[in-house]
Formats: sequence, C-alpha cells, structure tokens
Amino acid sequence: LCGHATLATAHSLATILETWNASNLGESYSQNRASFLARLGSGSACRSLYPGYALWGKTSVIKKSSDEYACDINDLIHPVFKTMCDTVCIVSKKSKNVSSTQGHQQMNDHSYLSSRLKQAEKNLLFLLDAFKMGDVDKAGQILEEEALTLHALMMTSPASFILLEPLSLSIIQKVRTFRQETSLPVYFTIDAGPNIHLIYPAQYKEKIHYFIKSEIGTILSSKNDLIWDEILC
Repeated sequence: LCGHATLATAHSLATILETWNASNLGESYSQNRASFLARLGSGSACRSLYPGYALWGKTSVIKKSSDEYACDINDLIHPVFKTMCDTVCIVSKKSKNVSSTQGHQQMNDHSYLSSRLKQAEKNLLFLLDAFKMGDVDKAGQILEEEALTLHALMMTSPASFILLEPLSLSIIQKVRTFRQETSLPVYFTIDAGPNIHLIYPAQYKEKIHYFIKSEIGTILSSKNDLIWDEILC
C-alpha cells in the first residue's frame, strides 16, 4: 500500500512540475510559482498567498495579471478599502449537499455560460475602478450582484440545486432595509453555501455592529454564529 501511495505521489508531482515548467510565470518567479502550484489545488489558495488584495485572472488593465497565478494589487487600492470589516453570519454548519467542484462542473454545460463570462469581465473592470477611486457603494453593488449571480446559476444549472436557506434570505433583506434607512455602507456577499458575509468600512463599525448584534445575532442559533473579522493592509 505504501509503495502504491508513493508511486501515485511521485506521478502527481511529476505532472505538476511538467505543467509548471511549461507555463510562463513572469518576473516575480518565486511568488508566482507558489501561487501557480497553489492554484492546482484551489483557486482561493492561489490568492491567499498575498496579504490584503490579490487578483487571479488575466485582464488588459493590469499588466502583471495572469490566468496561471494570482498577483498583488494593493498598490491599486484606495485607503478606505484597506480597513474593511467582514462579519460572517453562520446560517448552517452542515456540510453542503453539492461540493464546490461539482458546482463548477455544472457551469460547463450551462446555457448562461457565455453571458456569465461577459458579466464577470465587465464587473471586474468596474470593481477595479471602484477600488481605485474609493467608491464603497459601487464596490458593494458589484459584490452583491456577483453573489446573487453565483446562486442564480446554481439554481438554473442542468442539475439544479439550492444552497441558500430561508434564514440566508432573511439576513439579506434585513441588510437591505438597514442600508436604505440609514445610508450606511454595509453590503452582503455569500459563500458557496448558505452563510452570509457582511462587508463594510471600519469607520462605521460601531453602528453596524449594533445593527448586526440586535437584528441578525438574535435570529441565529447562538452568538457564536457571528464571526468578526477585518483587514489591515
């Protein structure tokens, strides 16, 4: 058994190295190499090598961008985005019925695939501009559109599935109502499941934390179902 496992591992490493040597990793070789290898396991991992903001995907507006690896874009980010908060609302701790890999595979034959690719390219350009200009509201609108599009594609895929739960929708509605009533810039995004992330600038966190604790914390299973996070870069 050990011999078979070692052989399989050696074969996998050989395949990775062959792919790596065939790719153009650019000038920042060591960091790009690490991101490239991480991407073979996880798209999220290839971005997580960098602190703050990173971009994975080729775009004409950023010369160093690539489909092969992620790159650091912190020099393009307005200061307001460098102290953002993320409060995670845990709607469910259960394992997903459909894995992320299965979800990605559903897109291959999706009737909206070409439209989705065009939307993603357009939104990336808008988002980069919002990051540069410090436009939190524009960035938040794109954030929500992308999150809802992701789940809409799941619901309209060939093997349709729904990962959102009633509580997910309730939180979204509460956030929209609060934002409309107060004009405070708190926006939602959704992971590849039912959990909701609330994104907002640190300068507003006192009022927004009060809202989250009183309006959302009270409908979750416990106070431990709120995870408070923020970035400093």
